[in-house]
Amino acid sequence: MNIRLEKPQDYREVEHLTREAFWNVYRPGCTEHYVLNQYRANPDFIPELDFVMERRVGDGTSGMENGLIIGHVMFSKAEIMLDDGTPFPSWTFGPISIRPEYKRKGYGLKLLKYALEKAREMGIGLLQMEGNIEFYKHAGFDLASKMKIHYHAESRESEVPYFLAQELIPGYWGDREGTYCPPKGYFVADENPEAFEAYEATFAQKEKTLQPGQLPQFCQSCGMPLTKNEDCGTNADGSTNFDYCQYCYKDGKFLQDCTMDEMIEHCAQFVDEVNKKMPKPMTKEEYKQLMRGFFPMLKRWSK
Repeated sequence: MNIRLEKPQDYREVEHLTREAFWNVYRPGCTEHYVLNQYRANPDFIPELDFVMERRVGDGTSGMENGLIIGHVMFSKAEIMLDDGTPFPSWTFGPISIRPEYKRKGYGLKLLKYALEKAREMGIGLLQMEGNIEFYKHAGFDLASKMKIHYHAESRESEVPYFLAQELIPGYWGDREGTYCPPKGYFVADENPEAFEAYEATFAQKEKTLQPGQLPQFCQSCGMPLTKNEDCGTNADGSTNFDYCQYCYKDGKFLQDCTMDEMIEHCAQFVDEVNKKMPKPMTKEEYKQLMRGFFPMLKRWSK
């Protein structure tokens, strides 16, 4: 087994590996391979911490696997906004990808521990990222809230189970308190959907699907939870559209010509159905207020 820096001739193979590793894991399809493709030209990208793991000649594998890249990880500069408004330098990493047939065999942890040691040697003092604590705890990560690092999309009082951090250099963070937002480069697919679709079209077609264990998916028009493919709308060619529900989008078109406020008024009539899944019932006005805070983040209304 060999871990080395990524080379330009590896790029397409690594992007394909990343696509295979993340497909339908967190959402229908994935965008991580496009994030990687675009991030290499981002000033936050750290080329000295852009590693691949490969099988090599002489390690007992078959001839066909010699030199096969089975894993990859990249790192990025980041920052935490301290409570006094001062930006504090930090770092993050990901995507970290392992070829599907090599998952759950210890390769991911070996690659990550190697990369973390190299990061420490470079003077990187603090990392934070989103991930599964049950895996990342074995590499020294813990809940970021224990270090008084808050996640931008959650309340400061929340113990966010997926937001993790690790101090690589003891004392680097100290007793500070602040809020972290992932670097803008991680949102490139959302900000440039047409460019992402053009890039995605250069790969072999794969089926997207909703499945258990993914991050919660919501209609990007009305906020309805999308839990199965049948909940989703359709594109002009009849394929499933995973951004919008069947009540908002059909055959490539919105079914309601309305403003965001009009959509909120429409959805408010279903407050009794919503309350069946809430620990504390809301009034119609409380539900409207909740939607006024949530809807501007939905794709249809954020434009």
